[in-house]
Amino acid sequence: MDTREILTDASRRPLYTAAVLLKGIGAETLNAHPAPGANSISWLVWHAARQMDVQLAELTGRPTVWERDGWAQKLGVDRGPDDFGFGDGPEQVAALRIEDSAALEALLVACVEELVAYVDTLSPEDLDEVIDDRWDPPVTRGVRIVSIIDDAVVHLGQASYARGLLEGWKLGV
Repeated sequence: MDTREILTDASRRPLYTAAVLLKGIGAETLNAHPAPGANSISWLVWHAARQMDVQLAELTGRPTVWERDGWAQKLGVDRGPDDFGFGDGPEQVAALRIEDSAALEALLVACVEELVAYVDTLSPEDLDEVIDDRWDPPVTRGVRIVSIIDDAVVHLGQASYARGLLEGWKLGV
């Protein structure tokens, strides 16, 4: 297995979690907050997709999937093409409500497939290219891709935990 195959497999892992997490979920649970100030499932899944989308747009120089495919209108979320919720306070988190879990999942699918398509274009040399020297050690393209994937996995894990708190639900059961 080569590096691109590993990154492709890892990129798609959040989709499996999201499919199970969002199956049969109602809008009330999707938008509930398990504790005051806590992130809702809809915010967590939206953020997982959007951080991937925004960071990938920075890597590729292309528009975000959010902007290109009109996801703000599809989901009824008034956020700009570079807004992925970083720094959102409790008011912004609470204001983000998504009623359609299938559309939310479709956003994540679109972002993951964009990442997979991008990974498929990369050579080992591309993955080793330093893209951000503000860090020590400097960040390579490959490390940034792993970071994007990791962020999505973490937030989908949080969303799964939130559903467990709200409904007594268990991932994989």
